[in-house]
Amino acid sequence: MKNTMKQYVDYIVNGGKSTMLGIGPMSPALIQACFELGKEKDLPLMFIASRNQVDADEFGAGYVNNWDQFRFAADLKAMAEKVGFDGDYFLCRDHGGPWQRDKERKDHIPEAEAMALARRSYQIDMDAGFDLLHIDPTKDPYVVGKVIDIELVLSRTVELIRFCEEYRKANNLKEFFYEVGTEETNGGLTDISAYEGFIIELKTRWAAESLPQPLFIVGQTGTLTRLTKNVGHFNDKQSAELSAISTRHGVGLKEHNGDYLPDEILLKHPGLGITAMNVAPAYGTIETRAYLKLAEVEKDLAAKGFIKSASHLKTVLTRECVLSHKWEKWMTDEHKNKSEEQIFNEPELLKEILELSGHYNYEKPAVVAEMQTMFANLKSFGIEPERYVINKIKDMIQNEAECFNMPGLTTRVAQAK
Repeated sequence: MKNTMKQYVDYIVNGGKSTMLGIGPMSPALIQACFELGKEKDLPLMFIASRNQVDADEFGAGYVNNWDQFRFAADLKAMAEKVGFDGDYFLCRDHGGPWQRDKERKDHIPEAEAMALARRSYQIDMDAGFDLLHIDPTKDPYVVGKVIDIELVLSRTVELIRFCEEYRKANNLKEFFYEVGTEETNGGLTDISAYEGFIIELKTRWAAESLPQPLFIVGQTGTLTRLTKNVGHFNDKQSAELSAISTRHGVGLKEHNGDYLPDEILLKHPGLGITAMNVAPAYGTIETRAYLKLAEVEKDLAAKGFIKSASHLKTVLTRECVLSHKWEKWMTDEHKNKSEEQIFNEPELLKEILELSGHYNYEKPAVVAEMQTMFANLKSFGIEPERYVINKIKDMIQNEAECFNMPGLTTRVAQAK
């Protein structure tokens, strides 16, 4: 490691005009794209894994590549070595905490059980060598349609950080960094004064217990991801005010839901003082679109007799997407309660559901079989499908990184020490 995560954050908070990118680890292809880009552009990589994406086998593991924390860490290390990346990369837990796995929330498990499972998940994160732990206790299924009591958020946040620190010390583990707060409207932190009040009260409680100050606090800049769009209203003024508050308290402002933002907004991020921005589903969408483009080419080759027959990737993946219901959380209000039958009869909506939830279903056996058939067909004609997909993902991340002044950041931070 050339620089710690804290050294990057301190560099930016103290006036280094860059924004870091938190990257949802949507697939092995994305991981390879990131390490190639990191090597080429001398930039750090932050992989932000939700508990649905990566978690322990005892919880059912993650939907991405069946990763638990240890397999995830091992595969990142192996890919870095394969690519020849010798820069900085960080394993980050995104939205750790109680009820953060979809099943826990749907089952309405009691608070005591939810907190126990959260603690267990964090233990395994720490054992596996994660660098950053996001403490987010706001996904409470017993508080629906209203703002969760801020005292509950504060007490659970401090309780979980205290637990992690006690576990770290008892097991002689390395120092971990923390992220607190949430972008969710029910988290009660969307207002500027509430944001600063939350920081001030947390600082009082950290100091009383000698707990470390978090590295990031999540602020609501106006972003909101729905379908394959950012339907929020990015607020420059609020972003600058949140940044000024977090800087005053010596922490980084973390923006979530940065998917699908246009360049004219991305370009402003370093100047507004947004320390880091998370993106996840948009990378899944760009990868799925790449597979669908390859399927179009394969279908055309079959129709013209260049290959014997085409796979049924699009049909199979579409069916798996709709039946998985993984698209539900990304729906806009007018589509919220539509049945599977209705969706299959609405071509435009079906296309969006396929693009936004394809990545949840890459590991389904039927999809894997069709993907293998398609890849074999394309390779027989001289097309390199894996390289095409990796390049498409890479293009998107490179654009974001360049808007954020990230190229050369690893060297700049090392030289500033």
